[in-house]
Amino acid sequence: MSSGRSRVPKKITEEEINDLISRLQALVPERRTESLSRASASVVLKETCNYIRRLHRELDSLNEQLAHLLENMDSSGAEAEIIKNLLM
Repeated sequence: MSSGRSRVPKKITEEEINDLISRLQALVPERRTESLSRASASVVLKETCNYIRRLHRELDSLNEQLAHLLENMDSSGAEAEIIKNLLM
């Protein structure tokens, strides 16, 4: 039962932070292609933010291209129906 008090979050250790930064570093393409040297946490986080922004821009561009294709496609055609079904 709840006593009405909020739970105090567990403090994360420096070792856990380093582990998370290392795991993040392995996910970002710029970090994977560079030598295995360890970058500072701030560099890894900055590169991760830039990578996520780039992915968002790429996604927006692909969405625009898809919307343009769907607009120019015969809506009664089989291809349009297949694409629409795949997107739903």
